Amino acid sequence: MTSSIQLKDGIANTVANDQSQGMIIKIVGAVAVAHLLNDLIQAVLPAIYPMLKANFSLSFAEVGLISFVYQITGSLLQPWIGLYTDKHPKPYLLPLGMVVTFCGIILLAFSPSFAVLLCASALIGVGSATFHPEASRVARMASGGRFGTAQSTFQVGGNTGTAIGPLLAALLIVPFGQHAVAGLVIFALLAIWVLFGVSRWTVNHAKSQVVTHATQAHTKLHGRKLIIALGTISVLMFAKFTYIASISNYFTFYLIQKFHISIQTAQLHLFAFLAAVAVGTFAGGPIGDKIGRKAVIWVSFVGMAPFALMMPYANLFWTTVFSIIAGLVLSSAFAAMVVYAQEAVPGRVGMIAGLMFGLMFGVSGIAAAGLGHLADINGIEWVFSLCSLLPLLGFATALLPNTKVK
Repeated sequence: MTSSIQLKDGIANTVANDQSQGMIIKIVGAVAVAHLLNDLIQAVLPAIYPMLKANFSLSFAEVGLISFVYQITGSLLQPWIGLYTDKHPKPYLLPLGMVVTFCGIILLAFSPSFAVLLCASALIGVGSATFHPEASRVARMASGGRFGTAQSTFQVGGNTGTAIGPLLAALLIVPFGQHAVAGLVIFALLAIWVLFGVSRWTVNHAKSQVVTHATQAHTKLHGRKLIIALGTISVLMFAKFTYIASISNYFTFYLIQKFHISIQTAQLHLFAFLAAVAVGTFAGGPIGDKIGRKAVIWVSFVGMAPFALMMPYANLFWTTVFSIIAGLVLSSAFAAMVVYAQEAVPGRVGMIAGLMFGLMFGVSGIAAAGLGHLADINGIEWVFSLCSLLPLLGFATALLPNTKVK
């Protein structure tokens, strides 16, 4: 118990000490690389949905259920893992979580049935749930006070992996079949090695010193303001990740049906959208550090709404252009929303990170299942027309209490 308390206090103090020393780039970079590898593995799953749909004769609803199991497993666990590690830091959960993902990859590659596919999806979800809260905490710990920049750098690693996943699937998995998924173990092993080094750094830098007020955010909210802030952030997360889930899971089906292109070509269009998401995520953090989190959130939703509204009525060229712009602008909000919530509830970095990533997983999973069911009933083009309205929920940003730029 004593060692756990010392480690907890040491981690808190490391944030304070590193704030005066500046960002520790090699550590922020390491967790970003690990995030890239983690999310690359995850992104392959939706990218091979057309192949799995054909191999197992699945309906859109069953495809959505695979995504639901993966997403909901991660969403339910992440806040609890974050809350637990806030009180009892466990740095070596990082490589352990990737070991679970490793097992999920093997099961996915050699799955003989739909039921086993669901089990593989659940394992990948558990691995991701273990990774995100602790890795986000490490990024903040090494930020040197540049919380938005560190969070966006960490997140852009994940978005880059998410963008590469469909490209990797198109080039190396779809042409060779389901068993080719086993090749992803190379990325899992590399991530385990990187995360073991990050975990050692966390332990070595957790020294028992006096906690200073440098660890506390000056934007702490209380009572009604806190409830409004977190409720509004939840609405914005719902809008953002339902929209992104519609693209990530069903954009290839939409393009294939509407424009009669091949699976590989459709996945290249999906790659363009996801690459734009990665760029937007990276830009949003530093901008939020300079002009404020709320301003970035405003621009990200209101700025992309016109392009989202026009996309269902555009030809293939303009559909691609509008999807890239929408992904670029909308994604800039994520780091701002995470840091805004962490500053509103100081001392609960892991819990808030777990809650934010958990919301991302949960909303994405429920949306994937729900949108798949709607696509079976009304058609995939109708679903995309419906989702084009989601950015209008961004006007809820007006309810967020104002905060000062630090």
